[in-house]
Amino acid sequence: MTQRLAGRIALVFGAGSIGPGWGNGKACAVTFARAGAKVVCADIGLTAAEETAGIIAAEGGQALALACDVTKSAEVEAAVDRTVKAHGRIDVLHNNVGHAKMGGPVELSEAEWDRELDLNLKGVVLACKHALPVMLSQGRGSIINISSAAGLRYVGYDYASYYAAKGAVNQLTVGLALQYAARGIRVNAICPGLMDTPMIYNQITSAYGSREEMVAKRHAACPTGRMGTAWDVANAALFLASDDAAYINAVILPVDGGLTARAV
Repeated sequence: MTQRLAGRIALVFGAGSIGPGWGNGKACAVTFARAGAKVVCADIGLTAAEETAGIIAAEGGQALALACDVTKSAEVEAAVDRTVKAHGRIDVLHNNVGHAKMGGPVELSEAEWDRELDLNLKGVVLACKHALPVMLSQGRGSIINISSAAGLRYVGYDYASYYAAKGAVNQLTVGLALQYAARGIRVNAICPGLMDTPMIYNQITSAYGSREEMVAKRHAACPTGRMGTAWDVANAALFLASDDAAYINAVILPVDGGLTARAV
């Protein structure tokens, strides 16, 4: 792979995988490293972060693993500070933490609703809160928020908190992009569609009779006839992080095989 991020520092929140295989954050962290970036892999589970950092190191890259709960401002600030202490800058901020819990306002408790909004939205806000001053001092930076097709359309699941949070992430992305565009910072979001990642087996299976039914129905629901993978998201993220996207800002990019373009 060409060294599109050579000399860059990337801080990836949600760099671990929730289960075996390749989640979006894990694939993005490894892809950034393969493109020449030094990567800080932050995840609520240190073991998961270390696994991703280990893959990068085994391929000859450089990575640092950190434990971080993105809903806690002090922990996010510490992750940013450690990144700056280790590398002196942050060129790419990648916000990948997300969680989907079935249920709407009736089914979810108030605490559950708040937790979902914290995981999917507040975490992005806190990461930006603490990383933006670093990027502003540099006069440049690329922020990539992983949203969801659920922030654009109803995608067949009854998880109102996820729709609400991801829709907010999209508009937060636009607002920040325009606020900081003249100061050298680009902010974009990626909206994955129906993807085959460890997250769905951990959080979505309950909406189906079995794992096999879930996989078959999700494949069938995609215009392509198959779900996407974490690498599809990672390739889009690499583009947005690189100078190839130097004039791309405030974009909400579906990576969904055409799912959100379809009327039915």
